[in-house]
Amino acid sequence: MTDSTPAPTLVTAWKTAQARLKAGRIDSPAIDARLLLEVAAGVGRTDILTDPHRALTPDQAAAYAAMIDRRLKREPVSRILGRKGFWKIMLNVTPDVLSPRPDTEAILDVVLLAFPPQAAFQMIDLGTGSGAILLAVLAERPAARGMGTDISSEAIAVAKENAANLDLDARASFLRTEWATGFGPGTFDVVVSNPPYIPSGDIAGLDPEVREHDPHLALDGGPDGLQAYRDLAPEIHRILKPGGVFAVEIGWDQGPQVKALFAAAGFADVKVVKDLSNRDRVVTNGPDPRTNPIPKM
Repeated sequence: MTDSTPAPTLVTAWKTAQARLKAGRIDSPAIDARLLLEVAAGVGRTDILTDPHRALTPDQAAAYAAMIDRRLKREPVSRILGRKGFWKIMLNVTPDVLSPRPDTEAILDVVLLAFPPQAAFQMIDLGTGSGAILLAVLAERPAARGMGTDISSEAIAVAKENAANLDLDARASFLRTEWATGFGPGTFDVVVSNPPYIPSGDIAGLDPEVREHDPHLALDGGPDGLQAYRDLAPEIHRILKPGGVFAVEIGWDQGPQVKALFAAAGFADVKVVKDLSNRDRVVTNGPDPRTNPIPKM
């Protein structure tokens, strides 16, 4: 930018970035461009709408251009910013953890329906990653306590940091272990997990945002994508209290197979719950949000 070139404003920078992202076939170019602009320019969404002609400084413009360049190389916005919103909370994310996705919120729909707002319960999140599921539930249920496990020390560090940032570290603990190893029978009221469920042979065909930026440890579900459920079903049955609720995320085409694995492990009333896109997303013995009324407080 030369002295004779006018400085970009919030609105011109946003529109230019939108056009670049759209030309690069990036999904949601307007949203991505806005999220990156907010950080690069140190503004909020309201600022862009109410003060659109505010000029960017040269440093802000350069930072924004660099972010857009990274997005055009298919790096996810959450990786560029180092954080991602999930449910009603904001989480730090690093290359060591899966970037949380809206699909996973279907687990919360089940858990929060099963346990009313003032309920006190013990929860465990197996393969917790960033701590997304556990921390989102604890943020909604102030009497609940929970544990997150992961085999990745780096993931445990991220989850602990997120818990501290959300002031939930007094009710959330984290342990490096494989699934539920080390926990006794009938320990938890609710068990959740978003395990790896992509068949090994399908990973190469995933979108670059996932294939190149999410840890393969959190994606690879073995040759048929079901290995984690074979391991989890008997373990979840062992550590869940009688009458407790489990909920695990699945791939959209895995409902019948995963349901059968949990039924074979000894669970009754196993069902497949759909997400907001009407795709199979959760296997559970808990309530189906689409067919159960919200419990009264």
